Amino acid sequence: MDNAKAESKHFWGFPLTHFSYFFIWAVVNGYLTLWMEQVAHLNGTESGAVFSMMAGISLIFQPIFGVVSDKLLFKKTLILTISIVGIFIGPYFQWVFMPILHVNAFLVAIVTGTFLSFILNGGVSVVEQYVQRASLANKFEYAHSRVGGSVAGVVASLVAGPLFLWKPNSIFWACSAAAVVLTGLLLFTDKIDLKNAAAAGDTSNSLDMKTVMSVFKIKNLWILAIFYMGASALFDVFDQQFIIFFKTFFDTAAQGTLVYSYMSSAQTAIEFCLMFPMPWIINKIGSRNGLIIYGFLTCIRILGSALAPNWIFIVGFRLLAGLEMPLLLTSIMKYIAGAFDIRLYATVYALASNFAKQVSVFIFSSVAGKMYDVIGYQHTYVIMGIVVFFITLFAAFFLKKEDPVQAGEVEGKVASDTDPNTLE
Repeated sequence: MDNAKAESKHFWGFPLTHFSYFFIWAVVNGYLTLWMEQVAHLNGTESGAVFSMMAGISLIFQPIFGVVSDKLLFKKTLILTISIVGIFIGPYFQWVFMPILHVNAFLVAIVTGTFLSFILNGGVSVVEQYVQRASLANKFEYAHSRVGGSVAGVVASLVAGPLFLWKPNSIFWACSAAAVVLTGLLLFTDKIDLKNAAAAGDTSNSLDMKTVMSVFKIKNLWILAIFYMGASALFDVFDQQFIIFFKTFFDTAAQGTLVYSYMSSAQTAIEFCLMFPMPWIINKIGSRNGLIIYGFLTCIRILGSALAPNWIFIVGFRLLAGLEMPLLLTSIMKYIAGAFDIRLYATVYALASNFAKQVSVFIFSSVAGKMYDVIGYQHTYVIMGIVVFFITLFAAFFLKKEDPVQAGEVEGKVASDTDPNTLE
């Protein structure tokens, strides 16, 4: 009984950490565009510049944050810095954004993009890898903690809308409040079982830049990055303008929007429910196989949507996303832990996942937008689906199998001094 209580104490802070962080993420990404249009009165080009800066600057933050996170391991210096900076979201948009805008619209894009990228686009890998490593040390499933992030998306959609209608700036003060909670959790609640810390990385403080740079010599890193750039990035690009395509199946835009809202809610509910059994499923089939299945499901969803005769079929294919996200999130965390030197976990995650994906989304977004105008949504989706199929097929042949013990898929003793080249 005492052991069960100890394990509970070591777990429950982390879902709340995920909740408070992803609440900020959901609010900013859901309402920043609307705020910039209705409050700051930015045009589409100026608003787009803010998001472009967020994506572009994150390409600088992510590799640096990955290396620093691997060096810090369970030291909270970086993650606490990110959470404390998040507290200033409310003050920034209340008192700083507009004065900078009056100076120059491009300047406000640079400052805002850098500020938000530090917290969100760059900071997300820091939060994710920290909780994943905690799950290895504290012996809980990462996906069970990540449920907090799914709940945050639902709560943010319920809370942020009324707050925006009441006082638009209040949504950013809600983000500041969430950042205060996040900081408190990191300081007082998120505890690591240091007896098992070696299962999550190098505890000897011997990690040097030579070891970190050796990651670029690992062929499997580039194969994983190609898979992520093809499958996961196209997943996001496909969803960017999906609502516009979906509305074409209805007589009125209002009807399409209503059905889309119900469909999105159902998708979120499926995602929430599947987060609980997904670790057990991935432990049975293996995280590498989980990634491959995710890739083929993404292909089916894109091609199915392109060839669907009516909106009912599209809804069916769309609901697959509720399966895809738990599958991807659980598989990628376990796979990186099991297929690479655990000491370089954050570096691999930042490079092969976040960095590669941001580059790919940046490229594919503009290409896809042009293709929508020239050949239409259906033909563009067919091409996307074919690309995802061949990239997933490539990964199925060349992506190496993970070590199931190191990945946390089976019980066993994990070596703490893994050579970074042995899992190449």
